[in-house]
Amino acid sequence: MNSRDLVLVSLFAAIIVALGLLPAIPLAFIPVPITAQTLGVMLAGLILGRRRGAAAVLVVFVLVAIGLPVLAGGRGGLGSFAAPTAGFLIGWLPAAYVAGALAEYAAETDHALRQTFGFFIAAFAGGIVVVYFFGIAWLAYGIGMGISPAVAGSMGFIPGDIIKAVLAALAARAVMVGYPLLPKSLSNEA
Repeated sequence: MNSRDLVLVSLFAAIIVALGLLPAIPLAFIPVPITAQTLGVMLAGLILGRRRGAAAVLVVFVLVAIGLPVLAGGRGGLGSFAAPTAGFLIGWLPAAYVAGALAEYAAETDHALRQTFGFFIAAFAGGIVVVYFFGIAWLAYGIGMGISPAVAGSMGFIPGDIIKAVLAALAARAVMVGYPLLPKSLSNEA
């Protein structure tokens, strides 16, 4: 990575952390609150691409691991990787990578609507499907909640996460128009 990449990775790690300052919204039927930090993960992948987006999440993981209270609700420390929310947290890394890879593909078109829709699909696939896969698996098997209650409880997040995906797609498109940071080809970063 060059110095520009390091600055961008640090900036998006800071965005993810800053979104953790927004208060978490607890749900009565699942031990995982609604947070804004998945929006930061989506943005990192969509705007920076797969490698730099995943690197931004890794920086956040390091901050959490050393005990800084950078997660929603002021949480941090190694215990965060074993809490009921751990599956969703761990899912951020592959989510940023998947969203970034799909966004790189979507960036190849210059058609505004197609590109924005491609960014939405990338945000949805990475920030919702991948994160939920890890989160539901941890709830079901890691803490023993069972698959049906874990899936049913996680459905409460869907409306908000779709709004986050739309916002991330619109932001990514605006950045692509004004100051493109995303590689336009998968071969550019290979």
